[in-house]
Amino acid sequence: MSNGRKDLREIMTELHGSLDRRYRPEDVAVLVLRALEGRLTRRERVVLQRAARHSSRGAGGFSSMSSDYARPVGGARQVAAATRMFGQSGEVDPDDPESLLEFAATVGRSIEWVPSRTDFLADRLNREARDAAGMDLSKRQYNRRFRMLRRLAAKAGTLAVERDKRRLLIVGVTGFAAEVPLERFAADVDAACFVAYYTARRKLRREFSLAGRDNPFDEIAALLLDRCTSRSDWWLIAQARTTPDVLARLSEEERGTLLGRWSSVLRHSASMLRERWRHDTDRETMTVRRGDDSTTWNNLAVAYNAARAGWLACLSAMGALELLEASCPGKIMRLMAADLAAWHHATGGGVDPNTKVWAALPPPWEVLDGTATSTRADVEAACRAAGLDPAASGWTTPAPPRATAVFRPTPELVHGVTVADPVWAAVLRRAGVFSGRQVKEDLVAEVEHGLRSGVVVSDLPVRDQP
Repeated sequence: MSNGRKDLREIMTELHGSLDRRYRPEDVAVLVLRALEGRLTRRERVVLQRAARHSSRGAGGFSSMSSDYARPVGGARQVAAATRMFGQSGEVDPDDPESLLEFAATVGRSIEWVPSRTDFLADRLNREARDAAGMDLSKRQYNRRFRMLRRLAAKAGTLAVERDKRRLLIVGVTGFAAEVPLERFAADVDAACFVAYYTARRKLRREFSLAGRDNPFDEIAALLLDRCTSRSDWWLIAQARTTPDVLARLSEEERGTLLGRWSSVLRHSASMLRERWRHDTDRETMTVRRGDDSTTWNNLAVAYNAARAGWLACLSAMGALELLEASCPGKIMRLMAADLAAWHHATGGGVDPNTKVWAALPPPWEVLDGTATSTRADVEAACRAAGLDPAASGWTTPAPPRATAVFRPTPELVHGVTVADPVWAAVLRRAGVFSGRQVKEDLVAEVEHGLRSGVVVSDLPVRDQP
């Protein structure tokens, strides 16, 4: 393999790896420039360089924000402890829940333990049963082993849930792009560069602001999509961008497959949201209260709403929107920080009309499992009552395309608050500023100095003076 092709392979591998990480668009732009070197027009190169010069990969470049989403902690510690206790080892992937359970079942044979019987009070063997099984263990040693296997099984269960939550988070912001095999991704450089950059834009963090989010489809994404031709891998592109112009390039079979995948995510994410729904939550405001796991809720809501949008887009492309006459599950609203909600109210704003529609309809998980009914007519009536156009707002049809955004550098954020300098951002984050917690005592003076110096550049709510 020539050095040029080897370099391209390395670039494509990193671009593929960025799909389930949180690279900033600027950093992806650097890789895109390298991947398309020698194939760009002068205008294309200039536009990409405008983003690339803000990359943290440049000389002296730095960002305090993580380039990855949190990953579940595997069971390596529990495996090591069980191996020492039982004096047995075996092939096990500590990051795979099923492998952990298989390992636990294997070492558990010595005390006749199985993963389906883990209740400490009901499932332990008594002395007679242990003697009958030929166990030369004291009650204390047996109990220690039983507890260890229970912890290992519990870890496998927790790991499975956390992996599931992370996968749904990634689907919510990238579609199914991160699940495309490297070989297919790397086979079409133009399509891959668009997918990598566009998904990086979709993964931008939310800013603490009264303004809405920028359209992730910006001028650079448009430029990269324009490079794709009739010979491009539009199935790859559709994994990240399920819009009418892209779906029109797919076969009926491909659209049907995509519809099924979105439908599966829709139901799965709705089921997980049902498990986390607190019945005393005010559906009309969706304001966070003490004890709410707003991060998990909001991540799952992003996955659900992305799946719903993709599902509607596929139905529309297949001419099947009449199915909504029988069942039309609504959107799911994110939980809003109480201070941001108060800021909205203080500046004359009210509750988002979409929240009013959500509150007027049955919870989508009840519609999807058949315990409640929500038809297109019901959704349209709720939208009209809230002052929304049901089609234009994406409640009954795919939302119309928004204006292409102008690229702007990714702001340095600390819990949604824009900070002028990444070093200061790291200090404020470490101190716990804007997190809702008490600022760390040893950093109070430093934080106060930074805040007086104007390192925070975004607008913040002004608290009423007593």
